[in-house]
Amino acid sequence: MKISNLSKYLMFGAALALILSLFFPLWSIYLDAPQYPEGLRMQIWANNLTGDVEIINGLNHYIGMKTLHVEDFPEFTILPYLLGAFAVFFLIGGWIGKRGWLNAAFFLFLIFGIIAMVDFWHWEYQYGHDLDPNAAIQVPGMSYQPPLIGFKQLLNFGAFSIPATGGWLFIGAGLMLLIGVLKEAGYLDRFKKTSAKVTIMTMGIFFLTSCTPEGPDPINLHQDSCEFCKMSISAGNFAAEVITEKGRIYKFDDLSCMMHYADENDQTPIKSFWVGNYMQENSLIDATKAWYVKAAELRSPMAGNTAAFLTQESAQKVASEFGAKVIGWNDLQAESTIDMNDDEDLE
Repeated sequence: MKISNLSKYLMFGAALALILSLFFPLWSIYLDAPQYPEGLRMQIWANNLTGDVEIINGLNHYIGMKTLHVEDFPEFTILPYLLGAFAVFFLIGGWIGKRGWLNAAFFLFLIFGIIAMVDFWHWEYQYGHDLDPNAAIQVPGMSYQPPLIGFKQLLNFGAFSIPATGGWLFIGAGLMLLIGVLKEAGYLDRFKKTSAKVTIMTMGIFFLTSCTPEGPDPINLHQDSCEFCKMSISAGNFAAEVITEKGRIYKFDDLSCMMHYADENDQTPIKSFWVGNYMQENSLIDATKAWYVKAAELRSPMAGNTAAFLTQESAQKVASEFGAKVIGWNDLQAESTIDMNDDEDLE
């Protein structure tokens, strides 16, 4: 029995998703502890391990866990070929356009997904339970199996496991096949969905789950505390925020606190800087594109006395009131570096 054009396109889309998954990490495991404020991350690809693997291996040595090496996992040799084979199978099935091919593709892929997750759980079990009896640190009855998905506390480390971009692509492929099967079985017709709406719904789930927000996290005044000085953040138009490359967010009650934090943590890769818009209470704007005015009369919470503005024109109006000048992000960084060096000389 022939399938609809929609189901054919879904099979082609599933094939494309699997091909793309080979170029992104499938799974991410994050470790968080007081001694690692930025956390540690390990990413599992179809054929590789990346991230802070060597640091994690060093920590695991003390508690008797095995070190991680790509060559120890036969799955890394097999998995890329299996994903490629399924992608080809989906393409052929879409080209032939028969219901039997669609059903076979979905159920075989479902079985493959279940086996893959069971294998992943088994690896985590062995990894967390097969400990060296001569390890330097031993906790009777303690195992260190990471969570299959979600969060788990392991001594002073919090472990968080979640699909990465490639994993969401894998899941998206399965969802596309499932929708095709439901479509051909007539289940979608009872909802009176058009082919276009079904496609949009599928791709919406597929893409939205694989993306993360890029913007800042709103500051909760009188609830959030400054990462640098530990004071409560009370003035939104002087607040600031940084987002690190690993997605950590740190908030500050004053632009000067953010600058001091960035200087003292210069080994931490920062993805973006955000500052409070002086003209609009508790509204964060991109610090690298903002304009700044520094004047004693501004009286910011920690005496940084620097205000940020969305436009050069609005900054110039305030600067004229205080006889100050308007500067950009690069000049602000240079002045902050000089001020901090002067502070160190005084000490």
